[in-house]
Amino acid sequence: MKILVAVKRVVDYNVRVRPMADETGVEISNAKMSMNPFDEIAVEEAIRLKEAGIADEVVLVSLGVSQCQETLRTGLAMGADRALHVETDVELQPLAVAGLLKAIVDRENPALVVLGKQAIDDDANQTGQMLAALLGWGQGTFACAVKIESGAAVVTREIDGGTRTVSLKLPAVITTDLRLNEPRYVKLPDIMKAKKKSIEKLAPEDFDLDITPRLQTLKVSEPPKRKAGIIVDDVNELLDKLRNEAKVI
Repeated sequence: MKILVAVKRVVDYNVRVRPMADETGVEISNAKMSMNPFDEIAVEEAIRLKEAGIADEVVLVSLGVSQCQETLRTGLAMGADRALHVETDVELQPLAVAGLLKAIVDRENPALVVLGKQAIDDDANQTGQMLAALLGWGQGTFACAVKIESGAAVVTREIDGGTRTVSLKLPAVITTDLRLNEPRYVKLPDIMKAKKKSIEKLAPEDFDLDITPRLQTLKVSEPPKRKAGIIVDDVNELLDKLRNEAKVI
């Protein structure tokens, strides 16, 4: 069984992002970039399935600027077999990403596609669902446990009220949540080995797809600063301020 894992290059989760001076987007120049944390979990799960003898190949795919190869190398160092890079400088929005991933799926013919439930830069949480719809495949979103048995993926999903378990006939699309696993630490020897693994370069033009952005960002700005709180002497003063100043009671 072949597993395809989509990974995205984003600003590292430890970095405090800020708007650009002209408020047209987020400032990423000189910012530390890394693999989207949810995608890192997806890579780890695919590799664990391979180590368990369930899968025989893990293929990574990333879409975007040339530096995405660094992200792919991280995934290869974790244990993936090879990678595909669709290089473009165009801003890729969820529907365009889903369209490109569908084209890659048609080309690679995997039995399972795994990706993070959302990227921490736009928090869209749309690509996995859109990809499943375009492929006509079953989907298991927000996965916190995955088992492959009898030609099906049994996925335990995190929902508002707890968890829900579904059985998906393969091929299927799975999006990963935080509690699915803890990604492994990449050791230096694995990083060196990853340099010899294959990364195939592709372009959107190879798939004859329109990836023109459909949404326009009007403004990106900091949230308004909250006023400093105050300390009241007793409950009566608190009630007075809630009633007469905040006017919430």
